[in-house]
Amino acid sequence: MLASTIPVHNFKLPCLHQIFSNTSTVEVTATVNNTRTIRKPRRRKQTTAVSSSYQHHSLLNFQSRPCSFRTVLARLGGGDANPQQSSFTDIKKKSLGSSTLGDSYVGLFVRMLGLDNDSLDREQAIEALWKYSLGGKKCIDMIMQYSGCVNLTINLLKSESSVACEAAAGLLRSISSINVYRDSVAKSGAIEEITGLLSRPSLTSEVKEQSICVLWNLSVDEKLRVKIANGDILPLLIKCLEDEDIKVKEAAGGVLANLALSESNHKIMVEAGVISKLAKLLKTDSEGSKVIRKEARNALIELAKDEYYRILIIEEGLVPVPMIGAAAYESFKPGLYSWPSLPDGTEIERTSNSPSRYGANELLLGLNLNDKNVNMEEAKMNAIVGRAKQQFLVRIGGIELEDERKPQSELPIDGQLTILPWVDGVARLVLILGLEDEVAIERAALSIADASINEHMRLSFKEAGAIKNLVQLLDHNSDAVRLAATGALERLSISHGVCQIIEAEGVIYPLVNTIKLSDISESLMEKTLDILGLILDPSKEMKSKFYDGPVNGSKKGLDVASLNASIGLTGNAAEVPASETNTSYREVLLDSIFIDRLVNILKTSYPNFQRKAASILEFVTFIDPSLETIMSLDIESGLDAVFRQKVLEDTEDDFEGWQPEKYALEVEEACLAISAASRLLTKLLDSKQFAQTIKSPHFTKLLRQILKSNVPFHYKDWVAACLVKLSCLSGPNVDFDNPINMEVTIYEAIPRLIEQIKSSFSPEAREAAAVELNRIISEGVVDSTQAIASEGGIFALVKLIEEGSERGVEAGLAILYNLSMNSENHSLILAAGAVPALRRIVLSQRPQWTRAIRLLRNLSI
Repeated sequence: MLASTIPVHNFKLPCLHQIFSNTSTVEVTATVNNTRTIRKPRRRKQTTAVSSSYQHHSLLNFQSRPCSFRTVLARLGGGDANPQQSSFTDIKKKSLGSSTLGDSYVGLFVRMLGLDNDSLDREQAIEALWKYSLGGKKCIDMIMQYSGCVNLTINLLKSESSVACEAAAGLLRSISSINVYRDSVAKSGAIEEITGLLSRPSLTSEVKEQSICVLWNLSVDEKLRVKIANGDILPLLIKCLEDEDIKVKEAAGGVLANLALSESNHKIMVEAGVISKLAKLLKTDSEGSKVIRKEARNALIELAKDEYYRILIIEEGLVPVPMIGAAAYESFKPGLYSWPSLPDGTEIERTSNSPSRYGANELLLGLNLNDKNVNMEEAKMNAIVGRAKQQFLVRIGGIELEDERKPQSELPIDGQLTILPWVDGVARLVLILGLEDEVAIERAALSIADASINEHMRLSFKEAGAIKNLVQLLDHNSDAVRLAATGALERLSISHGVCQIIEAEGVIYPLVNTIKLSDISESLMEKTLDILGLILDPSKEMKSKFYDGPVNGSKKGLDVASLNASIGLTGNAAEVPASETNTSYREVLLDSIFIDRLVNILKTSYPNFQRKAASILEFVTFIDPSLETIMSLDIESGLDAVFRQKVLEDTEDDFEGWQPEKYALEVEEACLAISAASRLLTKLLDSKQFAQTIKSPHFTKLLRQILKSNVPFHYKDWVAACLVKLSCLSGPNVDFDNPINMEVTIYEAIPRLIEQIKSSFSPEAREAAAVELNRIISEGVVDSTQAIASEGGIFALVKLIEEGSERGVEAGLAILYNLSMNSENHSLILAAGAVPALRRIVLSQRPQWTRAIRLLRNLSI
């Protein structure tokens, strides 16, 4: 993206109003009797034209106060103060003979900027030089011939006179607009002085505008952008975004837009809070300044290139939307005579037999939504408004028109983005999904996936009708479009309510067909498994009980009957159909090719894929208790592959360039896959036929190895349960004295109970865990006391006897007493601070004081 700046001066003075909008014009007129008069200057907020006399007599254009050119020359000491000897005609002749009149006096005005001159002289000189500089590059070159001019001008920024400060900043603004002089201005300390100037508690809007415009010009240079962003001026610029003067806001927005062009500035800008301020400007009414909205959009577009900052922008109510070009919208064919419907497809009851011409019913549908009898959700109303606005822009050919006139970057159109308020952005993305351009559709689907970061955005896309279009795109000929659509549905399906709508649209069929493909990419496979895993959740029926209202009831956070009656809905978008997966999709889910693909995923894929495939297969066991299809395939080989996770067998020394974070993530994914496979195996063991054919000793050995490994104990729950079930089905073990129950206790139950004592916020839960732990020890489980000590249970038990209830204290003392039988544990018990706690129990003669005394004796206290 090109850096924005104030347009560079040129010799075509009629165009100067594009450079300085706050420039007053002084008209010099011919006089009678050789007397010259100067019309009093007048400041105007906006100058639409510059007088032709300005071109030849810019030297005379003073802005601060009325004064004659004769007076100025008298102060210079080089001009004739007698008006009779210095007529307008003489000046004009002199100017025609030697460039311009101003060229003759530039050196004198620069000399007047000296620190030894009177402050009024310096003020008038800087004003004259500022106005002279507006003549274009030639005039600026003339000024810059005098060394020290920039330094003297910057020194005037310290002046207490607002007029002098404004003129000095204005001259610096003119000079910095020329590329070759930009470094000179920066090296002379302009940035530092402007920082001090803007830090003043009271400053006129004119001074602010001119000063910030200097920074706007300097920020074109990347080196200077970094210097500005890392200085103290950034918070001041952000504060100026809330200034009452629109010109100040525009200038501050322009500087920030340029600063955002350097990626190294993004972090400091975001930390300073620039996103919320810029987003507020972009969401303001359309009557606001187009310049400030353009600059705010440009800055946010640059920040949106970072994934994290893009999320922050979306959270502010904005949506990044791809720029696809106005020509791509020509394929959009809105039905002019179609009966209106809600964006999600719900139809409106017909109240007239004749359709409205030009689709007026579609565009004017929202006019009756404010009726007090209408009970419609705000999300539906926003969806209707957004769709109507975007379709209207397409119909009149005005969509993306403004953005295309001023390209935001050097990238081709397929690489550009714009930022829209979420109501318009959501509607625009859904509209693009219905076009014919494959690249545009792909980019829109990717943008929907990026924008679906919270429940509000996911529901907004659902109400806008995105789900139906995305499901249809799963059968698209383009692999890129299918991948993008699947990714969008994956992000949308995180919401429980939206996931139900996705399922109701018949997404299971295309997803299953995708899994059955032999040449599917890993990315598409992962996203497809994600969606199927959410829809085909084995605990789905149990989870549905915790959501508001019955799935197919008439109350779903909305009075559906009232809604239908008030607006005449013939469909029922608010009503979610009951889950009929067990019957509707039975045939497609029991397809042998589909199940074979899932089994192959268990054998050969990554742990993340294995976990999802195992979960889907577990769901299949619910709809086919006979397990005929699964048993006809080599499911045991798939389970064996999952239980042999290589990452659990490797040690830290096996990894070259070992990265702890990456290793921890791989271990977690492997553990989740093992847990899912253990649940699947436990479910399969319910079938007697499967239990008789499975190699129980082999899987018992694999699961015992996992149970004894360093896998976090909360991943061992299903492993332990599966081991217990296997031991019950396989009969007595001839090689071991039934070690399974003991191992389950030591490697799963005890760590889990100790963790509960350590971290549970519920006193009852801690007490129950201590009682259960005491029961395990009292049953004489071998090595149970050693397991408690190795898991750090002594410290948790000491804390329990200090803070717990009577029952918990009693259980804790009993466990510690058993642990004290081993002298190796004495040092740990003492280090945990048990002695003071035990003495308090004895001295207060609590019911457990006798047990506390025995423990103290064992510790030789």
